[in-house]
Amino acid sequence: HVDGSVPSSEKFDPFWAKADELDVPVFMHPANSRFFVDQSHFGGNGNLANIIGNPLETTMFLSRMIFDGTLDRNPGLKIVTPHGGGYLPAYYGRTNVACDLGADCANTKRPVEYLRSQIFADTLVFTEEQLHQMVEVMGASQVIYGTDTPYNWPDTLDLVLNASRLSNTQKRAIVGDNLKRLLKIS
Repeated sequence: HVDGSVPSSEKFDPFWAKADELDVPVFMHPANSRFFVDQSHFGGNGNLANIIGNPLETTMFLSRMIFDGTLDRNPGLKIVTPHGGGYLPAYYGRTNVACDLGADCANTKRPVEYLRSQIFADTLVFTEEQLHQMVEVMGASQVIYGTDTPYNWPDTLDLVLNASRLSNTQKRAIVGDNLKRLLKIS
């Protein structure tokens, strides 16, 4: 949310249209999930606001951008997200079925198609299984190496480089080629 407004609302259409027109990616990082979940639920041990809240807000943002039709109105728009794209890459089947069943969706394609074209996700997932699942769902072309430096999260470079089920071409794409392509760096 931006000051309590959903980024997919029409008031932000000029911003999304300009990013689409300029062919520049937009990086979204959640601030907190106070608009979705009562913050008292995140109290106690485990830093749940970060562990659950940040990926939840990323998921809500992407879902609204898809279901509210923002990505369709801006077909060249590229969204880059942290936290492995939230829960959406792991939960795409449910979102596809929701739209198949007619759940008030403004999007014109199945949600997984946006994951394969307009949405990019970083590698802050910390397990080879989840990294492989992201690549399988989104395609290696949509996954970008990410780090949470200077925070104390583990660096994911070794995760990518040592991923046994990824080809060297996929690894090169994830650790640099995709970002170079996205930013038009030759």
